[in-house]
Amino acid sequence: MARPADRFAPSQTPAARAEENLLPLRLPPVLTSTPPPTLQVPTESPAAQHQPEPAPAVSTPWTGGPVEFDRVVPPSGNLGVAGKQFWLGPARAGVTVTFWADHEVIHLLIAGARIKTLRSHLSGTDLAALAATGGRAAGPSPLPPAEPDTTAIEVDRTVARNGVVSLGSTQVLAAEILAGRRISIRIDPTLLSFFDPETRQLLRTRPNPLTWDQVLRLRGSRPAGPPPRPVTEPITVQRRTSNTGVIMIAGQQIALGRTHAHRVVTAHVADTTITIDLDDGDQRTISRTTTQPVRSTKAHRPRTTHVS
Repeated sequence: MARPADRFAPSQTPAARAEENLLPLRLPPVLTSTPPPTLQVPTESPAAQHQPEPAPAVSTPWTGGPVEFDRVVPPSGNLGVAGKQFWLGPARAGVTVTFWADHEVIHLLIAGARIKTLRSHLSGTDLAALAATGGRAAGPSPLPPAEPDTTAIEVDRTVARNGVVSLGSTQVLAAEILAGRRISIRIDPTLLSFFDPETRQLLRTRPNPLTWDQVLRLRGSRPAGPPPRPVTEPITVQRRTSNTGVIMIAGQQIALGRTHAHRVVTAHVADTTITIDLDDGDQRTISRTTTQPVRSTKAHRPRTTHVS
């Protein structure tokens, strides 16, 4: 039986074999040889040869204040700085983190985006050490600037004899000690702040019993200014000593001795101490044991007895 391979036998005659040897080799166009490309060496112009290289960026030296420094997250994801660990996770291993640090807060940033803010544990010595080991003077805080408060308003009122002010149809107790005084009231959604209109010193705070619709209809309302601040100086009060030489200030009893009985003394009440001016020119300072506010600044009148 004939096989297909038997049909492809070489030529049998010498003339046929000669023609086979004379057949030319033909290549398709895609395989045709092309001359090799010539290599061109770029030549620099004289101006480019003498152009100075740009100076490397120099960080601002630290002279105090916040510090910026960079750290690379280790494979564990737990980054340590000045004895404190900052957890960033193994997924951020190898990422460069920029720290913005001062005495109050520490901000962590990646590629300029703030990812974490923590309370600072750094002292001035720690900041100086960080600045000396690759740190630099920090720029402005990455926190956005605070926007003005648009959810509070202020009104002015005169405190009545019984210590009450009128807010619309609602009577609110300010303080009896403020009777007859012109004050301003900052009204927040949940808080009333009574303060001095000239110094913006905070005098009292009370819960806000009004709805916001009622607040918007108050007479003489205006946009609120900055929040009032409590006084930082001692409050001066007067007290009349008892038969045994005892006075009471902010719920705290103070014994001065029987030699000071029935006398008016002046006391200066601070956050943690009470300083009392005695008649003989001496002063006595004691620690405060209560947190009650001072409700009266004037001494009570002495009691009079009627003899029939």
